[in-house]
Amino acid sequence: MSKPRVWVSRPVFPDIVDRLRDVFDVHAETEERRYSSNEIATRLADADAAIVGLAERIDADALAGARRLRFVANLGVGYNNLDLDALTAAGVGASNTPDVLNETVADYAWALMLAAARRMGEAERWVRDGQWKGSRFEGWLGADVHGKTLGILGMGRIGQAIARRAAGFRSPVIYHNRSRLDPAIEHECGATYVDKATLLARADHLVLVLPFTPANRHVIGEAELKAMKPTATLTNIARGGIVDDAALARALADGTIAAAGLDVFEGEPQVHPALMALPNVVLSPHIASASRDTRRDMASLAVDNVLAAFGQGPHAGRPPTILNPGVLADAGGPSTHANTSLR
Repeated sequence: MSKPRVWVSRPVFPDIVDRLRDVFDVHAETEERRYSSNEIATRLADADAAIVGLAERIDADALAGARRLRFVANLGVGYNNLDLDALTAAGVGASNTPDVLNETVADYAWALMLAAARRMGEAERWVRDGQWKGSRFEGWLGADVHGKTLGILGMGRIGQAIARRAAGFRSPVIYHNRSRLDPAIEHECGATYVDKATLLARADHLVLVLPFTPANRHVIGEAELKAMKPTATLTNIARGGIVDDAALARALADGTIAAAGLDVFEGEPQVHPALMALPNVVLSPHIASASRDTRRDMASLAVDNVLAAFGQGPHAGRPPTILNPGVLADAGGPSTHANTSLR
Protein backbone atom coordinates (compact mmCIF):
# COMPACT_ATOMS: atom_id res chain seq x y z
CA MET A 1 0.00 0.00 0.00
CA SER A 2 1.16 3.52 -0.71
CA LYS A 3 2.01 5.77 2.20
CA PRO A 4 -0.34 8.56 3.29
CA ARG A 5 0.77 11.98 2.08
CA VAL A 6 1.59 14.94 4.31
CA TRP A 7 2.02 18.52 3.11
CA VAL A 8 4.38 20.78 5.09
CA SER A 9 3.57 24.33 4.03
CA ARG A 10 6.84 26.01 4.89
CA PRO A 11 10.51 25.12 5.39
CA VAL A 12 10.82 23.40 8.76
CA PHE A 13 13.91 21.84 10.36
CA PRO A 14 14.67 18.91 8.00
CA ASP A 15 15.83 16.55 10.73
CA ILE A 16 12.49 16.96 12.52
CA VAL A 17 10.41 16.59 9.35
CA ASP A 18 12.42 13.45 8.54
CA ARG A 19 10.69 11.75 11.47
CA LEU A 20 7.59 11.59 9.26
CA ARG A 21 9.21 9.80 6.34
CA ASP A 22 8.90 6.22 7.62
CA VAL A 23 5.12 6.68 7.73
CA PHE A 24 4.35 9.37 5.15
CA ASP A 25 5.11 10.50 1.66
CA VAL A 26 6.34 13.95 2.69
CA HIS A 27 5.84 16.97 0.45
CA ALA A 28 7.75 19.72 2.25
CA GLU A 29 7.95 23.19 0.75
CA THR A 30 11.48 24.55 0.39
CA GLU A 31 10.63 28.25 0.14
CA GLU A 32 8.83 30.55 2.55
CA ARG A 33 5.86 32.06 0.73
CA ARG A 34 2.20 33.00 1.03
CA TYR A 35 -0.40 30.84 -0.68
CA SER A 36 -3.65 31.86 -2.27
CA SER A 37 -6.78 30.08 -1.09
CA ASN A 38 -6.82 28.15 -4.38
CA GLU A 39 -3.22 27.04 -3.89
CA ILE A 40 -3.98 25.81 -0.39
CA ALA A 41 -7.02 23.90 -1.63
CA THR A 42 -4.93 22.30 -4.40
CA ARG A 43 -2.25 21.14 -1.98
CA LEU A 44 -4.79 19.74 0.46
CA ALA A 45 -6.70 17.91 -2.27
CA ASP A 46 -4.26 14.98 -2.31
CA ALA A 47 -3.03 15.23 1.28
CA ASP A 48 -3.88 12.97 4.20
CA ALA A 49 -2.31 15.38 6.69
CA ALA A 50 -0.81 18.84 6.72
CA ILE A 51 1.50 20.92 8.86
CA VAL A 52 0.73 24.59 8.29
CA GLY A 53 1.73 28.02 9.55
CA LEU A 54 -0.36 30.92 10.78
CA ALA A 55 -0.54 32.44 7.29
CA GLU A 56 -2.40 29.44 5.87
CA ARG A 57 -6.15 29.85 6.23
CA ILE A 58 -7.80 26.43 6.47
CA ASP A 59 -11.54 26.93 6.06
CA ALA A 60 -14.52 25.24 4.44
CA ASP A 61 -13.43 26.29 0.94
CA ALA A 62 -9.95 24.86 1.45
CA LEU A 63 -11.44 21.61 2.74
CA ALA A 64 -14.10 21.19 0.05
CA GLY A 65 -11.93 19.02 -2.19
CA ALA A 66 -9.74 17.51 0.53
CA ARG A 67 -11.47 14.13 0.65
CA ARG A 68 -8.46 12.31 2.09
CA LEU A 69 -7.48 14.86 4.71
CA ARG A 70 -7.54 13.54 8.29
CA PHE A 71 -5.37 15.92 10.30
CA VAL A 72 -3.96 19.48 10.27
CA ALA A 73 -1.19 20.48 12.68
CA ASN A 74 -0.78 24.23 13.22
CA LEU A 75 2.69 25.64 13.91
CA GLY A 76 1.55 28.06 16.59
CA VAL A 77 -0.41 28.30 19.78
CA GLY A 78 -3.05 30.56 18.30
CA TYR A 79 -5.18 29.00 15.61
CA ASN A 80 -7.47 31.73 14.31
CA ASN A 81 -6.21 30.70 10.85
CA LEU A 82 -8.07 27.41 11.34
CA ASP A 83 -11.83 27.24 10.99
CA LEU A 84 -12.21 24.68 13.74
CA ASP A 85 -15.93 24.25 13.13
CA ALA A 86 -15.33 23.49 9.44
CA LEU A 87 -12.52 21.07 10.27
CA THR A 88 -14.65 19.27 12.83
CA ALA A 89 -17.62 19.08 10.45
CA ALA A 90 -15.33 17.55 7.84
CA GLY A 91 -14.00 15.01 10.35
CA VAL A 92 -10.51 16.50 10.25
CA GLY A 93 -8.49 16.67 13.46
CA ALA A 94 -6.49 19.78 14.29
CA SER A 95 -3.74 20.61 16.76
CA ASN A 96 -1.62 23.52 17.91
CA THR A 97 1.68 23.91 19.77
CA PRO A 98 0.99 25.27 23.27
CA ASP A 99 3.25 25.46 26.30
CA VAL A 100 6.59 24.80 24.57
CA LEU A 101 6.90 28.53 23.83
CA ASN A 102 5.57 30.14 27.01
CA GLU A 103 8.88 31.19 28.51
CA THR A 104 10.42 32.31 25.22
CA VAL A 105 7.44 34.53 24.40
CA ALA A 106 7.50 35.94 27.92
CA ASP A 107 11.17 36.84 27.48
CA TYR A 108 10.36 38.63 24.26
CA ALA A 109 7.44 40.52 25.78
CA TRP A 110 9.81 41.99 28.33
CA ALA A 111 12.42 42.78 25.66
CA LEU A 112 9.84 44.61 23.55
CA MET A 113 8.40 46.44 26.56
CA LEU A 114 11.86 47.56 27.70
CA ALA A 115 12.78 48.67 24.19
CA ALA A 116 9.63 50.77 23.92
CA ALA A 117 9.95 52.26 27.40
CA ARG A 118 13.62 53.19 27.02
CA ARG A 119 13.34 54.36 23.37
CA MET A 120 15.86 51.79 22.20
CA GLY A 121 14.59 51.54 18.64
CA GLU A 122 14.64 55.30 18.17
CA ALA A 123 18.11 55.58 19.74
CA GLU A 124 19.52 52.76 17.63
CA ARG A 125 18.29 54.39 14.42
CA TRP A 126 19.76 57.72 15.54
CA VAL A 127 23.20 56.18 16.05
CA ARG A 128 23.08 54.30 12.73
CA ASP A 129 22.12 57.52 10.96
CA GLY A 130 25.31 59.16 12.23
CA GLN A 131 23.46 61.67 14.38
CA TRP A 132 25.47 61.06 17.56
CA LYS A 133 27.62 64.17 17.85
CA GLY A 134 27.07 64.44 21.58
CA SER A 135 24.20 63.98 23.99
CA ARG A 136 22.27 66.34 26.22
CA PHE A 137 21.86 65.38 29.87
CA GLU A 138 18.11 65.74 29.45
CA GLY A 139 18.07 63.99 26.10
CA TRP A 140 16.69 60.52 25.35
CA LEU A 141 14.54 60.42 28.46
CA GLY A 142 12.49 57.27 28.57
CA ALA A 143 10.40 55.57 31.24
CA ASP A 144 11.59 53.35 34.04
CA VAL A 145 10.28 49.80 34.17
CA HIS A 146 11.59 48.74 37.57
CA GLY A 147 9.17 49.55 40.35
CA LYS A 148 6.42 50.54 37.91
CA THR A 149 3.05 48.84 37.66
CA LEU A 150 2.88 46.09 35.06
CA GLY A 151 -0.59 45.47 33.67
CA ILE A 152 -1.43 42.24 31.84
CA LEU A 153 -4.58 41.78 29.77
CA GLY A 154 -5.04 38.03 29.32
CA MET A 155 -3.57 35.82 32.03
CA GLY A 156 -3.04 32.42 30.48
CA ARG A 157 0.23 30.55 30.74
CA ILE A 158 2.20 33.16 28.80
CA GLY A 159 0.69 36.00 30.80
CA GLN A 160 1.63 34.17 33.99
CA ALA A 161 5.22 33.72 32.75
CA ILE A 162 5.41 37.45 32.02
CA ALA A 163 4.08 38.23 35.50
CA ARG A 164 6.62 35.98 37.24
CA ARG A 165 9.47 37.95 35.67
CA ALA A 166 8.22 41.16 37.28
CA ALA A 167 9.59 40.06 40.65
CA GLY A 168 13.12 40.77 39.43
CA PHE A 169 12.07 44.33 38.60
CA ARG A 170 10.20 44.77 41.90
CA SER A 171 7.19 45.75 39.85
CA PRO A 172 3.65 45.28 41.14
CA VAL A 173 1.50 43.27 38.74
CA ILE A 174 -2.18 43.80 38.05
CA TYR A 175 -4.17 41.79 35.55
CA HIS A 176 -7.54 41.38 33.95
CA ASN A 177 -8.78 38.12 32.51
CA ARG A 178 -12.05 36.60 31.40
CA SER A 179 -12.00 34.67 34.68
CA ARG A 180 -9.98 35.24 37.81
CA LEU A 181 -7.06 32.92 38.51
CA ASP A 182 -6.87 30.55 41.41
CA PRO A 183 -5.45 32.37 44.47
CA ALA A 184 -2.43 30.04 44.53
CA ILE A 185 -1.52 31.06 40.97
CA GLU A 186 -2.07 34.73 41.77
CA HIS A 187 0.33 34.34 44.70
CA GLU A 188 2.92 32.58 42.55
CA CYS A 189 2.74 35.36 39.97
CA GLY A 190 2.54 38.18 42.50
CA ALA A 191 -0.50 39.40 40.58
CA THR A 192 -3.67 41.21 41.67
CA TYR A 193 -6.93 40.89 39.76
CA VAL A 194 -8.63 44.15 38.74
CA ASP A 195 -11.39 45.10 36.35
CA LYS A 196 -10.48 46.32 32.88
CA ALA A 197 -11.06 49.98 33.64
CA THR A 198 -8.69 49.82 36.62
CA LEU A 199 -6.11 47.95 34.58
CA LEU A 200 -6.07 50.65 31.92
CA ALA A 201 -5.98 53.49 34.42
CA ARG A 202 -3.23 52.12 36.68
CA ALA A 203 -0.81 50.28 34.40
CA ASP A 204 2.46 52.01 33.63
CA HIS A 205 3.23 49.29 31.12
CA LEU A 206 0.37 47.28 29.61
CA VAL A 207 1.04 43.94 27.91
CA LEU A 208 -1.59 42.20 25.77
CA VAL A 209 -1.63 38.40 25.94
CA LEU A 210 -5.13 37.39 24.90
CA PRO A 211 -6.43 35.37 21.93
CA PHE A 212 -7.96 36.88 18.84
CA THR A 213 -11.67 36.21 18.74
CA PRO A 214 -14.50 38.24 17.18
CA ALA A 215 -15.30 39.52 20.67
CA ASN A 216 -11.67 40.61 21.19
CA ARG A 217 -11.34 42.51 17.93
CA HIS A 218 -10.21 46.07 18.75
CA VAL A 219 -10.49 45.38 22.46
CA ILE A 220 -7.92 48.16 22.66
CA GLY A 221 -9.25 51.08 20.65
CA GLU A 222 -9.50 54.83 20.94
CA ALA A 223 -11.49 54.84 24.18
CA GLU A 224 -9.19 52.36 25.91
CA LEU A 225 -6.06 54.23 24.83
CA LYS A 226 -7.49 57.48 26.19
CA ALA A 227 -8.11 55.71 29.50
CA MET A 228 -4.39 54.94 29.87
CA LYS A 229 -1.76 57.17 31.42
CA PRO A 230 -0.04 59.53 28.98
CA THR A 231 3.27 58.11 30.25
CA ALA A 232 2.20 54.49 29.68
CA THR A 233 3.49 52.00 27.12
CA LEU A 234 1.56 49.30 25.29
CA THR A 235 3.09 45.98 24.24
CA ASN A 236 1.26 43.54 21.97
CA ILE A 237 2.70 40.04 21.53
CA ALA A 238 -0.73 38.43 21.17
CA ARG A 239 -2.46 38.81 17.82
CA GLY A 240 -3.07 41.51 15.28
CA GLY A 241 -6.60 42.85 15.36
CA ILE A 242 -6.77 42.96 19.14
CA VAL A 243 -5.57 46.55 18.83
CA ASP A 244 -7.09 49.10 16.49
CA ASP A 245 -3.80 49.96 14.77
CA ALA A 246 -5.14 53.20 13.28
CA ALA A 247 -6.32 54.39 16.69
CA LEU A 248 -2.99 53.38 18.22
CA ALA A 249 -1.07 55.35 15.63
CA ARG A 250 -3.12 58.45 16.43
CA ALA A 251 -2.60 57.91 20.17
CA LEU A 252 1.16 57.62 19.74
CA ALA A 253 1.30 60.67 17.49
CA ASP A 254 -0.67 62.97 19.78
CA GLY A 255 0.84 61.80 23.09
CA THR A 256 -2.21 59.96 24.41
CA ILE A 257 0.28 57.25 25.41
CA ALA A 258 4.05 57.42 25.37
CA ALA A 259 5.21 54.43 23.35
CA ALA A 260 4.37 50.98 22.04
CA GLY A 261 6.12 47.71 21.25
CA LEU A 262 4.36 45.62 18.61
CA ASP A 263 5.12 42.13 17.34
CA VAL A 264 1.73 41.60 15.67
CA PHE A 265 -0.45 43.70 13.37
CA GLU A 266 -3.78 43.83 11.63
CA GLY A 267 -3.41 42.39 8.14
CA GLU A 268 0.18 41.32 8.67
CA PRO A 269 2.63 41.18 7.01
CA GLN A 270 1.27 44.61 6.08
CA VAL A 271 1.78 47.25 8.77
CA HIS A 272 -0.37 50.37 9.07
CA PRO A 273 1.67 53.11 7.33
CA ALA A 274 1.05 55.58 10.15
CA LEU A 275 2.76 53.23 12.58
CA MET A 276 5.74 52.87 10.26
CA ALA A 277 6.27 56.63 10.33
CA LEU A 278 6.31 57.03 14.12
CA PRO A 279 9.52 57.16 16.18
CA ASN A 280 7.92 56.02 19.45
CA VAL A 281 6.93 52.52 18.40
CA VAL A 282 9.17 49.44 18.22
CA LEU A 283 8.12 47.04 15.46
CA SER A 284 9.04 43.40 14.96
CA PRO A 285 7.76 40.76 12.50
CA HIS A 286 5.76 38.33 14.70
CA ILE A 287 8.85 36.65 16.13
CA ALA A 288 8.16 36.39 19.86
CA SER A 289 8.56 32.60 19.77
CA ALA A 290 11.56 32.68 17.44
CA SER A 291 14.34 31.15 19.46
CA ARG A 292 16.02 28.14 17.88
CA ASP A 293 15.18 25.78 20.73
CA THR A 294 11.55 26.84 20.93
CA ARG A 295 10.87 26.73 17.20
CA ARG A 296 12.38 23.24 17.12
CA ASP A 297 10.14 22.20 20.00
CA MET A 298 7.11 23.61 18.15
CA ALA A 299 7.99 21.68 15.00
CA SER A 300 8.57 18.51 16.97
CA LEU A 301 5.20 18.81 18.71
CA ALA A 302 3.45 19.31 15.35
CA VAL A 303 5.13 16.16 14.03
CA ASP A 304 4.15 14.25 17.19
CA ASN A 305 0.53 15.25 16.64
CA VAL A 306 0.48 14.11 13.01
CA LEU A 307 2.15 10.80 13.79
CA ALA A 308 -0.21 10.16 16.70
CA ALA A 309 -3.27 10.85 14.54
CA PHE A 310 -2.16 7.98 12.31
CA GLY A 311 -1.43 5.63 15.20
CA GLN A 312 2.33 6.15 15.19
CA GLY A 313 5.02 7.65 17.41
CA PRO A 314 5.23 8.14 21.18
CA HIS A 315 1.61 9.33 21.46
CA ALA A 316 0.06 6.82 19.04
CA GLY A 317 -3.68 7.35 18.80
CA ARG A 318 -3.63 10.27 21.22
CA PRO A 319 -2.41 13.50 19.58
CA PRO A 320 -1.05 15.41 22.57
CA THR A 321 -2.51 18.83 21.78
CA ILE A 322 -5.53 18.07 19.62
CA LEU A 323 -8.09 20.87 19.51
CA ASN A 324 -11.13 18.79 18.51
CA PRO A 325 -10.57 15.34 20.02
CA GLY A 326 -14.02 14.06 19.14
CA VAL A 327 -13.12 13.70 15.46
CA LEU A 328 -10.66 10.87 16.06
CA ALA A 329 -12.24 7.71 17.37
CA ASP A 330 -9.15 6.78 19.34
CA ALA A 331 -8.10 10.29 20.41
CA GLY A 332 -8.09 10.91 24.13
CA GLY A 333 -6.97 13.36 26.77
CA PRO A 334 -8.20 16.85 27.45
CA SER A 335 -8.66 19.34 24.65
CA THR A 336 -6.38 22.38 24.80
CA HIS A 337 -9.00 24.49 23.03
CA ALA A 338 -10.04 26.50 26.05
CA ASN A 339 -6.58 27.22 27.41
CA THR A 340 -4.22 28.00 24.55
CA SER A 341 -4.52 31.40 23.00
CA LEU A 342 -1.15 32.59 21.64
CA ARG A 343 1.76 31.94 19.28
